Amino acid sequence: MSAYYYPGCSDNYEAHYLDSCSACGKSLHNSDIFMYRGNTPFCSKECRQEQMELDESREKKLKSGRSLRKSDSKSSTPNKTVRTGIVTVS
Repeated sequence: MSAYYYPGCSDNYEAHYLDSCSACGKSLHNSDIFMYRGNTPFCSKECRQEQMELDESREKKLKSGRSLRKSDSKSSTPNKTVRTGIVTVS
């Protein structure tokens, strides 16, 4: 028996992540595959670019949401009274 034994396709074939484009669902068999972020396959540069733009948009929204929350907490700080000093109890 060889080290590269291939038993053939079973009737219960499970889809592999490289079977179809992540954007449009087009089959990737016998075609070029354009990868993004390590393990996301696309059928074309255009589909990959579309996903890259979506990811960039999401990241910008997350960053802007975080900065709004930070500025809200900073603006509420001046309304709080903070006392500093030494208290001696005998």
